[in-house]
Amino acid sequence: MSGNGRGGNNRKNRQRFSGKRDEPQKNDKKKQNNSLLAEGKLERNRISLHERPRWIAPKLPADPITTPDCPWCGKQIKDITTAISDKSTGLPVHFDCVLERITKMETLELNDSICYIGGGRFGVVHINNPPDTRNFSIKKILEWEIKENNNDWRRPISEYFSIT
Repeated sequence: MSGNGRGGNNRKNRQRFSGKRDEPQKNDKKKQNNSLLAEGKLERNRISLHERPRWIAPKLPADPITTPDCPWCGKQIKDITTAISDKSTGLPVHFDCVLERITKMETLELNDSICYIGGGRFGVVHINNPPDTRNFSIKKILEWEIKENNNDWRRPISEYFSIT
């Protein structure tokens, strides 16, 4: 801690005390010029702030997001953004219902599990060392959703997330 009471490392702005506090310093003219320039810059910034157009929040769609029932378990899909489409009908289904159904269909060996790998696909993943999940291999890829099929139930959801 420095002895001048300011604290921190103030080497850049440190001035030695000459014993005369009321005597004007040599750099007063430079400081006055700099302050005038700074005020001019500030004034230009104020003007540009007023000229800048204000951001207007986009309007949300009037239709609320519907929460349909899962055709497999009959319960309401509370978070429609996590739903995945049924392979045969294209209706929204709970992600956990799909995961449970795939787990029942596939025969899993030791250290195997079913994982969502993206793009509407699941995979049978083998983890070589279960405590360390960085080393794994995908044994089988299961295509669940077809990318070419556009589901009508996803359009209202995309309007909420694609506003800006």
